[in-house]
Amino acid sequence: MSSTPHVPFPGHREHAAGVTSEGAAWLASAGTYPRSTLALWGERPDAPVVLPCGTAFDVVNTPTVHGRRMLDRLWEEGPGSGPVAVFRGRMLLFAAPGTAARLPALLDWEEWGGRGRPVPPLLCHGTGDAVTVPALHGDRSPAPAGARWLVAPDTRHPWLPGPEILLWAAVRAARSTVRISIFPPADQDAKVYDVSRRR
Repeated sequence: MSSTPHVPFPGHREHAAGVTSEGAAWLASAGTYPRSTLALWGERPDAPVVLPCGTAFDVVNTPTVHGRRMLDRLWEEGPGSGPVAVFRGRMLLFAAPGTAARLPALLDWEEWGGRGRPVPPLLCHGTGDAVTVPALHGDRSPAPAGARWLVAPDTRHPWLPGPEILLWAAVRAARSTVRISIFPPADQDAKVYDVSRRR
C-alpha cells in the first residue's frame, strides 16, 4: 500500500489521465460484482458506473469551487489527495472508509459546519450510499454532465485521506475566502486598494 499519491495534482490541465487497469480494479472492488463491472468497462470504457461507498472508499461531495480550494490546500500545503472526480457540477473527493460518518461530527465539533458558517455543506457518502463515477477514459468522448477524473486512481490500493485531513483542508479552503480588513471604510471619492488579501 502506498503512503502517498504518485501523481501530482493536475490543477491547470484540462483533463487528467485515464484510470489505469489497477485503478479500475480498485474501483470495481467496491461493488458486489467486481468482475461484471470490469467486463462492462472492458466493453465500454466510456461508461460511467454507480458504485457503493463504505467498503473500498467513502466520498466527500463538495461544491466545485470549494472542492478546488480544498485540492489546492491538500497539494500545496498537505499530503496530497486520493482520487478526485467532477460529476454534475460537484467535486467528489475519495476518502478512507469511515470518513462519511466522522467528518460531519468533526465539522460540528469545530463549529465550522452548518448555517452561516464559512464551510459550505459537504455531502458525505458512506455505508449505504452510492456514487456515480466518471468513465475510465473521459478523453475518448464528450463527458456527460462534465464528468471527468481530476486525479484518476492508478493503483490497487490508492492512498485515501481520512476525516481529519479533509477537515483541515475544508477549513483552510474556507478561511482562504474570508476577507478581513483592518482599515475603516474609505471616503466615497477616494481611490482604495484592497490590501487585505495575502499572497
